[in-house]
This record gives sequence, structure tokens and C-alpha cells, in this order.
Amino acid sequence: MSHSLEVYQSLWGMEQRIPRVAEDPPEIHLERIAEAGYAGACIDPNVSEIADCQKLRPAFDALHLKCMVNAFPHDVASLEPLLNLAGEMGATQVNVIGGVMPLNPVDAIPIVNTWLTMAEDYPFPVLLETHRNGTLNDLFFTLEVLAAAPALRLCADLSHFVVDRELQLPLNQTDSDYFATILERSDSFQGRISSNQQIQIPLGFPQHTAWVEQYRSWWEAGISGWCDRQSEDATLRFLVELGPPPYAITDGNQRELSDRWLEGLTIRQWVEAIWAEVYPATTTAC
Repeated sequence: MSHSLEVYQSLWGMEQRIPRVAEDPPEIHLERIAEAGYAGACIDPNVSEIADCQKLRPAFDALHLKCMVNAFPHDVASLEPLLNLAGEMGATQVNVIGGVMPLNPVDAIPIVNTWLTMAEDYPFPVLLETHRNGTLNDLFFTLEVLAAAPALRLCADLSHFVVDRELQLPLNQTDSDYFATILERSDSFQGRISSNQQIQIPLGFPQHTAWVEQYRSWWEAGISGWCDRQSEDATLRFLVELGPPPYAITDGNQRELSDRWLEGLTIRQWVEAIWAEVYPATTTAC
């Protein structure tokens, strides 16, 4: 078998959101992503943004960038047009952040199964993302859904569950087991580091060292488990997704405390190093 790793950069994560400073157009962001050697970029549409995303297809093609889609369906039926967009964009993967949020995990199962049935008509994997204010809002809720929906596979953005549970370090055995279950059911991972109080923290601050080490350990376990599960040639896709303010912490002048672009490149280097250690028989496709 020959596996490969592809690292993507979030197009949303390229936004600066500096007061009174105009944003560069997305085509400029895509050029920078391509120049940095990422395998592709990720778009984050809801249904109202489909037309804007379609306009980016020529830039993706010209820059030889692959496309990942974070889809935001606000109801069950609206996933279908987002999957159709992903097909038009030649997407390699779709991660669903559902706007349908039942209070009871049992009530989520028909929703999940409907989306999984929709996904069967498309050539790319469709994963549900672990995300606050989404269908899989909560760690405990998600664990119950996973137990009742054995076909469900995840895209793991662990930062949301760390904040959601106010997770304490060092991990106790119970929490470690819970997160191990999430990793075992995940076929893709996202690169953001949180603490138990803040969704996105600067990587280089000494007070954040323990959280950086914990996330790197999770990514290593997730990547290793993914490799062990594959029975044929497969591609693991990792999304660097450091969000702009208010995800990024700012000072009193609304300026970020660290350089997200450089931090994203650092996360990519960490992931590539983990991949080389876990699966040294292949090259990285990014």
C-alpha cells in the first residue's frame, strides 16, 4: 500500500480583519497558498455563498490547487446543493458543520443518516466535523451519536471539544478515552490549538506549551490510527485552520498577538514530521 498526506490551508483563515484595512481578494489569498506549497485550499460556504465559490474555480485550476469544502447546511435538505458545489469544484473532501442541532442525540440519528445517504451519490468522502454551534456541538452528544451511527466518520477539530468541556491537563483516563474514541472515528484532522478557555491560542507563548504538546500528541495518535485502518491506497487530508479575529486573540488596538500565517506553516511542518515518522515509506503530497 502507498498512502499520502495532503495539507490544506483554510481560505477563511487567510482573512486579516484589521479595522479600516481592506481585505485582499480571495484570488490573492489562493496565490499565496499555492506559492507556499500547500496541496489545496478549503472554502466554507453556506447555500447563499455558492455563486461566490463557483467564481473561484478558475483560480483553483490555474494554480493547481485542490479544493476542500467545509459545508454549512442550515437545514437537512440544503446539504445537497453544497455537495453539488463540491462536485463542480472538483473537491477532494467535504466536512459538514450542520446547522441542525437537536437537543437529544437520538433525534440527530435520522439527520446524520439522511446526510450519509446523500453522500453516497458523490465521489468524495463526506465527514461530519466536530464543531461548536453545529450538529456535533458537544463531546458527550457526539459520543452518543457515534455509538448509534456506526457508519459515521468524522473530521476532527478537537479545539471545540477542549473548550466545550473545559478540559483539564494532564488528561485523566476517562477524558483520554473519550478523545481516543473521537480520533478512532476520524478520517481527517484540522490544525488549530486551543486551551480549555480560548478557542485559538498563540503557539509560541510559554504558558501554552502544555496545550501545544497535547495537540501534537493527539495528531500523532490520529494519524497513526488512520494509517493502521487503511486496507488500500489512501490519502489523509489535514486542514490548517487558524481563524481570523475573533478566533485569533487581539490587543486593545484590535491587532493579533501572533502571526497566524507563520503559525500555520509551523503546524504544517509538525504534521509533515509526524507523517514521516508514522509512515516513512511515502512522500508528502503538499
